[in-house]
Amino acid sequence: MSVVSSVLVPYTSYLRVYEPLAAFPEAERAHWARYAQRTEFPTAQDELRRALADLVPTPPVGVSPHESADAFVAELDGVVCVCPWRTRLRGWLALEELGGLFPANVLDAVLPPVVREQQTADHERWQRRNPDARPWIRTAVWHVPVRWFVLFTDEEREYGAPDGAGGPAALRYRTPMVQARRRLARGLRTLRETVDDGPLADGLVDVGRWLEEFHPRSLVELDYGGLVHAVPAARLAGDRSAADVAEGLAALRAGDNDRAAEAYGRLAERWRAVRDLRSAN
Repeated sequence: MSVVSSVLVPYTSYLRVYEPLAAFPEAERAHWARYAQRTEFPTAQDELRRALADLVPTPPVGVSPHESADAFVAELDGVVCVCPWRTRLRGWLALEELGGLFPANVLDAVLPPVVREQQTADHERWQRRNPDARPWIRTAVWHVPVRWFVLFTDEEREYGAPDGAGGPAALRYRTPMVQARRRLARGLRTLRETVDDGPLADGLVDVGRWLEEFHPRSLVELDYGGLVHAVPAARLAGDRSAADVAEGLAALRAGDNDRAAEAYGRLAERWRAVRDLRSAN
């Protein structure tokens, strides 16, 4: 078994946008149209393994010198939609956040300062040439941000139990862009009318600005990703986080603060248990 393939999948969740082919410039549209005709597609774990492979050389490669030509593919109302990986852009964005995740000595050991400085310079040059670029995928480690659940309903929850071969369960939500935007706007209005602005409201504003960058006929997906490797299947099966968020917002609209607190309490306890696993690890 190779070094890369034996690495455990990090406990990461994903918020993805799949855009219809019509949203892309002609040359890129042709590439994705051909790509979508494949019979097999790489998975999120394949994407992760390729990224981890860059950390094996000495010195490590902080961000790949080449942009990925891969994507996730889905269908919405008979229309093919793609979610480009854009691993190079996401790598640069991730590097900007590393300082707040690791102590300086750990960060320097994983990615030496000279590597990070070079990547920062590369990103700045690239950004000047591509000022409107944005990723199709957002990630979070060891949790799913509460603001992401606002975009979905419990009816859109898709849970797959573990298979007989010992594979992990899977949990995701999918919804049309128009529904995601509508729910976000309503949730934000509820928060501002009942509890004023705060971290959740600020987070919704940020997600809303991001969603506005995409085609209105896109598909939005929340994928528990690597978290399914950390959370027991029985707990995943009972995870109704989107329902708890929706109940909490409905309670706030109705002026029932006690019911809103109960819904939030269930949500907070569920994700506190997951975060505790990070400390244990």
